[in-house]
Amino acid sequence: MGCKNEHGHNDNNAVSSVEIYPMDTLQLKFDKGEKWLANFETQLGVEKIDSIISVFKTKTIQDYKTLGEKLSKQTSYIIKNCTMKGEPHEQLHVVLVPMLDQISILKESKDLPKLEQAKSNLEVLIDKYMDYFKYE
Repeated sequence: MGCKNEHGHNDNNAVSSVEIYPMDTLQLKFDKGEKWLANFETQLGVEKIDSIISVFKTKTIQDYKTLGEKLSKQTSYIIKNCTMKGEPHEQLHVVLVPMLDQISILKESKDLPKLEQAKSNLEVLIDKYMDYFKYE
């Protein structure tokens, strides 16, 4: 089952009762010492997220909101096109769920330090994705 069939973000039964912190990647592990294989669309989506963040320059609250909206489009693309299954899919969620949380902060917060931290957290999460996933 792909992400599109599993993730009800507005569902009251969602994983919201379990707090997942952006830097808490203790569950994240390698596939027998190797990176997990991601599907093309997931890899492309994360690479686009990385590109969007890397060119982000301005720092107003509205700029962060716009950044969050752009990143949200990419995560929607990833979720819609996810074909990963089993353990690789579960490992992807270890990184993707905190990404979604940080993007929500970018879109909704009006606290500049919190926005800056969310962007920084996303950069770390993207690095973690790149450390643990590949596309061949």
